[in-house]
Amino acid sequence: MNIVINGKHEQVALSEPTLINLLAEYSLQGKSVIVEANGQIVPKDELASTNVKDGDRIEIVQFVGGG
Repeated sequence: MNIVINGKHEQVALSEPTLINLLAEYSLQGKSVIVEANGQIVPKDELASTNVKDGDRIEIVQFVGGG
């Protein structure tokens, strides 16, 4: 499936096309991230039930600690 992740066109193959599996594909599952799908912020408790479809635009923002 072809999607746009953080402005970059990507081709991904997910066994189950959900946002939580997409995060796992990029080693981000369980990390502090905010996910936006097609202009809408997806609550953390909906990542496993939100499907990713061909042509979707996904933005992933990861929080990084520092001082």
